[in-house]
Amino acid sequence: MGSQADDLRVRLRALLAELLPEDWTTSFARDPSVQSVVAGVTERLAREKLLTLSWPKEYGGAEADVWQQTVLREELWAHFEPRGPQYMGLNWVGPVIMEVGTAEQRATHLPAISAGQAVWCQGFSEPEAGSDLGALQLSARLDNGEWVLNGQKIWTSYAGLAQWCFLAARTGKAGGKHDGITIFLVPMDRPGITVVPIESIMGEQHLNEVFFDDVRIGGDAILGGVGNGWDVIKLVLKHERIGIPRYARDERVLAALAGHASLEEPTALHSYARALVHARVARLLNYRAVALNDASRLTDREASIARLASIQLDQEVAQLALDLAGADALAPDPSAGLLGRVEDVFRYARSATIASGTIEVQRMLVARSSIEGARHAS
Repeated sequence: MGSQADDLRVRLRALLAELLPEDWTTSFARDPSVQSVVAGVTERLAREKLLTLSWPKEYGGAEADVWQQTVLREELWAHFEPRGPQYMGLNWVGPVIMEVGTAEQRATHLPAISAGQAVWCQGFSEPEAGSDLGALQLSARLDNGEWVLNGQKIWTSYAGLAQWCFLAARTGKAGGKHDGITIFLVPMDRPGITVVPIESIMGEQHLNEVFFDDVRIGGDAILGGVGNGWDVIKLVLKHERIGIPRYARDERVLAALAGHASLEEPTALHSYARALVHARVARLLNYRAVALNDASRLTDREASIARLASIQLDQEVAQLALDLAGADALAPDPSAGLLGRVEDVFRYARSATIASGTIEVQRMLVARSSIEGARHAS
């Protein structure tokens, strides 16, 4: 990666050791003490030009290279993402607004994101439109110069904490299912928006329903033009699919397990060695995707292969940690460091093969791109 990336890694680890409590496991909570940590971390990162590290200086960034950006993602993910929802602002909300937003939208949103003062949620999935996002039905109709939103979103992380929603809505029904979709940047305090938490094993604020009942917004909330939502969504996915380095947290868990007494058993040691190999493979596949993306050559195939390796590793390492810890995993112990939080790691990993596109969809993308590549080759 280079000396700059190595130096940044050392700097980030020292900063996080200073700012995070020993029992830190999640930013997905309304608890004031949790959100105080999130605010402190984001404020410090913003002050040191680390929150939006790779952004242009004119938007509050440091114009760092892609490998420094990768180190930032790795270290923060390995420490249970203490930026909270701010990672969305850095990874894809801000970059997409930079690319297709109006001058007014860039001036409104980018300074707030780079200062760590804006909390966003993503309004994509619906009860009948999860991985098949083109099936979304939340409607937006024009009425006296304003757009009126009606419908429901689901599985929306951070919806109860967010000030803004990056919302996909249907503004037309002509053409194919990917036509007639428009992206709106919606303030979450508008009348008619209701957030209902969904209880799950992952804890609060991971999953929410969001209802839109005659929510009125102006045309200045449209991002990328009316009917161009699918093109904007593809931009989001381009940034999002390599933005979560799950392997970094898994490597940290494996390092914590290295001296565990259970590894004296040959079967356990074999499973541990296999997980180490899979962790290295996931890291290298993600690095390939990062390099290809930087060269504007990343395809669905390489992105999905890297993601498949990462999400399967996440569940493999979580299961291994749970097996080695045994009954001790059911009694959280802050004094035991990361191994005192095995249950949190396991519960969070359950969603790895579902969130941001199911494992079935990722495999379908790989298969489809492989078939198309074979056709072109012949």
